[in-house]
Amino acid sequence: MPRGDKSAYTDKQKRQAQHIEEGYVERGVPEKEAQRRAWATENKISGGGRKSGSGRKHH
Repeated sequence: MPRGDKSAYTDKQKRQAQHIEEGYVERGVPEKEAQRRAWATENKISGGGRKSGSGRKHH
C-alpha cells in the first residue's frame, strides 16, 4: 500500500479525519497542512487503519 493511501481506513475514521481537518481550516491552517494534521490526529486516536476486533489491545 503506497503512502497516503486511505483505503485501509473505516468510513468512521474518514469522517472523523474530515471533521478534524475542517476545524484546522477554520483556525487558518492551510488546506494541505490541515489534512496532514487531521490524519496524524486520527491515527493517534484510533491507532491507524482498519483493525480486526479479536485480540486487539484496548486502552
